[in-house]
Amino acid sequence: MEKFNFDKAVKDLLAGKKIGGKDGVLAPLIKELVEAALEAEIESHIADEVLQGKRNRRNGYNRKTVKSTSGEFELATPRDREGRFEPQIVKKHQTTISDEIEEKILSLYALGMSYKDIKSHIEELYQISISSSTINTITDKIIPKIKEWQSRPLESIYPFVFMDAIHYKIKEDGKYVNKAVYTILGINIQGKKEVLGLYLSESEGANFWLQVLTDLNNRGVKDILIASVDGLKGFPEAINAIYPNTEVQLCIIHQIRNSLKYVASKDKKEFMKDLKKVYQAVNKEQAESELDRLEEKWGNKYPIVIKSWRNKWNNLSNYFKYPQDIKKVIYTTNIIESVHRQFRKLTKTKGAFPNENSLLKLLYMGIQNTEKKWTMPIKNWNLTLSQLAIFFEGRLDDALNL
Repeated sequence: MEKFNFDKAVKDLLAGKKIGGKDGVLAPLIKELVEAALEAEIESHIADEVLQGKRNRRNGYNRKTVKSTSGEFELATPRDREGRFEPQIVKKHQTTISDEIEEKILSLYALGMSYKDIKSHIEELYQISISSSTINTITDKIIPKIKEWQSRPLESIYPFVFMDAIHYKIKEDGKYVNKAVYTILGINIQGKKEVLGLYLSESEGANFWLQVLTDLNNRGVKDILIASVDGLKGFPEAINAIYPNTEVQLCIIHQIRNSLKYVASKDKKEFMKDLKKVYQAVNKEQAESELDRLEEKWGNKYPIVIKSWRNKWNNLSNYFKYPQDIKKVIYTTNIIESVHRQFRKLTKTKGAFPNENSLLKLLYMGIQNTEKKWTMPIKNWNLTLSQLAIFFEGRLDDALNL
């Protein structure tokens, strides 16, 4: 790389040459500045050692290729005879001298871009080539942040909590297995959405949910007013084992989808018309009357469907007791499914994942991006909170300083 010439740089800028990049005006200057700083570092180090009565002196240079926003160049790092010199501006084994490159790689990774596309994009921006292993090393820096995030303390009470799972293929012991990622989303006392945690398991089951809920409790969650969940068998019991006062609302949308699996195509339109009268009823009494009519008409043909609604009715029908603002929030887990849609966008280019960390890194980055948009409370939150304080008398007093 040629030495930096100030007069030539001015002429090049006036001629329209770009400032940054591999062939940019500042490219030679970056190398000179870094090497000058390293020279100052080792001179200071040797001087300090002499003052301390230690024998030491300079001992040539190590050379390595480093990447910067001005492209790649060979850097001469001075060394000392005794091997005690630890450069700070460009540390041993450090191969980039700008956080900008790493930040760009992480931002591209957080958008769900493949390693191949990230490499291409970085090369286009900075005229440097990076390997997949380099990208992996950079993104691995997220892992300690994930562990810290997974164990962070939580608020003592959440008015609403939503729980659902999404499935991925992950390599384990040389073969790919399906694993469930359990997502917990809460609405905190300020009315804002917050992902409380991500948990991985080989199957979506009530026993594992019990472990998840225990973890929430250990991290400080002492009360949940309403938990909205899918129709997994044993789920309500798992919740009430840890939070006995929590009201469980089964997701109506999940129940409808599961019901339609057992209805013949030719009957679906008419069956749905009758089923809507049940879950869109103005109150629980009317809903139960419509459920009776549904059974009279369809019970002989689809007994499994009717039995499912009957067996789960206590938890399916809880939302009828509440005003519209609360009802709209809890009757479905759509609020958490929107998070899962973001996950699918991020992971759509990945058929499977080589390990759990590779998946968690991507989902965590996705959550960080999504939560930046969650700056406002949900609609009509103050009214909703006032209504909750009446329905759940005394349980919000501490949180609201009443």
